[in-house]
Amino acid sequence: MASFIFRTSSYSSVTENGECVEVATNVPALVAIRDSKRPTGPVLHLTPTAWTAFLATATAARR
Repeated sequence: MASFIFRTSSYSSVTENGECVEVATNVPALVAIRDSKRPTGPVLHLTPTAWTAFLATATAARR
């Protein structure tokens, strides 16, 4: 299993509930995403292409 180095997404909101998404992009050909409140919980794995498409869709939805 790859060793991910997670960082908090710049799009995460810092709220009283601590709702944050963490992203790891240090493993080639893979983007890992997890809930910062559950660091030992499930991790979603995406290809960089899928991650880029997700970000484009999420950004468009915010407008």
